[in-house]
Amino acid sequence: MSLQLLKNRVLKYNSREEDWALIRKAYDFALQAHSGQTRVSGSSYITHPLGVALLLTELELDLVTLMTGLLHDVLEDTNITYEEIEKEFGEEVAYLVDGVTKLSRMEFRSKEEHQAETWRKMFVAMDKDIRVILVKLADRTHNMRTLRHLNPEKQKEVARETLEIYAPLAHRLGIYKIKWELEDLAFRYMNTRDYYDLVEKLAKNRQEREEIIQQAMNILKEKLEDAGIEGDISGRPKHLYSIYTKMKEQGKDLNEIYDLTAVRVIVNTVKDCYAALGIVHTLWKPIPGHFNDYIAMPKSNMYQSLHTTVVFAENELLEVQIRTWDMHRTAEYGIAAHWRYKEKARDDREFEEKLSWLRQLLEWQQELKDAHEFMEHVKIDLFTDEVFVFTPRGDVIDLPAGSIPLDFAYKIHTDIGNRCVGAKANGRIVPLDYQLKTGDIIEIITSKSGTPSRDWLKMVKSSQAKSKIRAWFKKERREENISKGKESLERELRRLHLDSRALLKEQLVEEVGKRFNLLSEEDVYAAVGYGGVSVQQVISKLREEYRRLYGDEDEAPPVEIKPWKGAAKAAHGIKVQGVDNLLVRFSKCCNPLPGDDIIGFITRGRGVSIHRRDCSNIQGASGDNDRYINVFWETDSDLSYPVEIEITAMDRANLLAELMNVVSESKVNITAVNGRTSKDKVAIIHLTFVVKDLDHLEFIMNRLKRVKDVFSVRRHTGATADKEKSSRGKHRKGGRGT
Repeated sequence: MSLQLLKNRVLKYNSREEDWALIRKAYDFALQAHSGQTRVSGSSYITHPLGVALLLTELELDLVTLMTGLLHDVLEDTNITYEEIEKEFGEEVAYLVDGVTKLSRMEFRSKEEHQAETWRKMFVAMDKDIRVILVKLADRTHNMRTLRHLNPEKQKEVARETLEIYAPLAHRLGIYKIKWELEDLAFRYMNTRDYYDLVEKLAKNRQEREEIIQQAMNILKEKLEDAGIEGDISGRPKHLYSIYTKMKEQGKDLNEIYDLTAVRVIVNTVKDCYAALGIVHTLWKPIPGHFNDYIAMPKSNMYQSLHTTVVFAENELLEVQIRTWDMHRTAEYGIAAHWRYKEKARDDREFEEKLSWLRQLLEWQQELKDAHEFMEHVKIDLFTDEVFVFTPRGDVIDLPAGSIPLDFAYKIHTDIGNRCVGAKANGRIVPLDYQLKTGDIIEIITSKSGTPSRDWLKMVKSSQAKSKIRAWFKKERREENISKGKESLERELRRLHLDSRALLKEQLVEEVGKRFNLLSEEDVYAAVGYGGVSVQQVISKLREEYRRLYGDEDEAPPVEIKPWKGAAKAAHGIKVQGVDNLLVRFSKCCNPLPGDDIIGFITRGRGVSIHRRDCSNIQGASGDNDRYINVFWETDSDLSYPVEIEITAMDRANLLAELMNVVSESKVNITAVNGRTSKDKVAIIHLTFVVKDLDHLEFIMNRLKRVKDVFSVRRHTGATADKEKSSRGKHRKGGRGT
């Protein structure tokens, strides 16, 4: 590796002497900056940036990128400043070097957070200039080539990150030349024994395979010449990691994997591609289901080619790839090839479309504050496998493998996803958790009353869908989430016998919110309500903050239990404060359960009516009204209480029977059933049964949600009841309605 080699490679595609002078200047600057530094191998440090620059010349990248490759470590590993680089080499080079630099000088709470913030910065830099990641990929490739000098533990750590992030990223950018090398090198250090075992097995029958490939190439070349098609034919052995992955996924040994090699045919025109495909299928029998037309339907990373697998000989399958020279250039160099042949690629509309996945990634990554969650989503979004499905109009939609109709709905439009209640695949109704297959024609069934379910977050595959579902719960139901979050925290604090008045002070809640990047008390309650943070996480932080502020020796303040004046005996599991021997009845508008926050309303001649505090019939109630009275649940009550729930599902045979069986298996008594079906074939069923408390109800509802074709299961709230009463003209106002 030498400076002369770099010069030779640069001059092959850029003969301007003034450009080489600038590259030489960047090399001398890096050499001086890294003076005295050595790598773990003992070699001079300059060998690394020089190696990175040489890799970038293989992609035939521009002057600025090559200078960045030579300078990419000076900000991180030397005392050189951003301003010095900008002064010597200009703003563009300085920006790229800064984009590649890790955030090594900032303090983070964990290694994962450090990694997450590094990638956040890099994605933002990529959005402005894609060359940032091209330099980063070259940097990682050279590091992987010299990984043998590190200790085994570090080798595995670097190899794992390479396999999880860098190789999929190279795939996303279409740079297969780098992707394949990164995968094979990572495989070597991640699973050393399996790697060398596979190398040894492949070496034993290499000569036999090479003879078969040569025979196939000779036959195909002769037939193409007879048809007047000019083409370059070459054999390509499958990469080690792809063979290993196939063996693991299919549970097969090497001798059971037949398509270990591929023949690549490169022709001049698209017309010749399809003509060559016809010749291949005439010569050898194609394997059904093993043909992919990536020319008509290019991959999202710009890859185009025809892939087919044929039976060449007994127990010998042969994969044939057919493409044009332009397609081959893009297949090898991906986005780098596009950059190379479009001087102003950043202003090119087609180029922008190819990076649409990056725009989507940047949209949702802003909302993910948790480092672990962010890294998981990056890995999902970069993974290699995709499915291609169609809209009813014939538009092609690409999604991550494993996607479901909800992913498709949100890819089409946010509103379609939010109102989705069902789906059809190839004209037949399918459940919302149906895994999409390439070629499926998907139709989404929507309803004006349809809304997202929190269960969808666990079902969808794409980060885009997850982001949009979270956004809906954050914005559309903020008030509801605030109320639900606060109620959940208060209920859990009561269960733990902790004083909610002390722990839920605004100052405490806001301080805890800062730990989750939440700005206000309401933001904390809303985050708990939509599932952004768990009740247990918040309570744990509240207790820590309480001890820090007040120096209490105890973990948290216990609940102060004051004796009631004239406490009454419990009636129907309810105690009324300060009053004895009152008739107690539960309101039918909201059906309160033990665990709900409740209030009593003194009726005329019918005792105390018990409501949930969030019931629409008593919204705005205050202690100043002499008809409202404090009531409490009797903790030792063995009573059961009626509750009504609403189930929305795709109508089908035996649906009601399955739902009833779930409730019956929970050993509760069903007292009423009512249902209807809309013209969209959506069934809305109301079930009334008796339960012990709120936890008991949630257990049954969670079981009902798992029934096939069920979209949502909700408690029939006071607001819903009011709406139905209003539609029948029977809504009674004020206290008389209770």
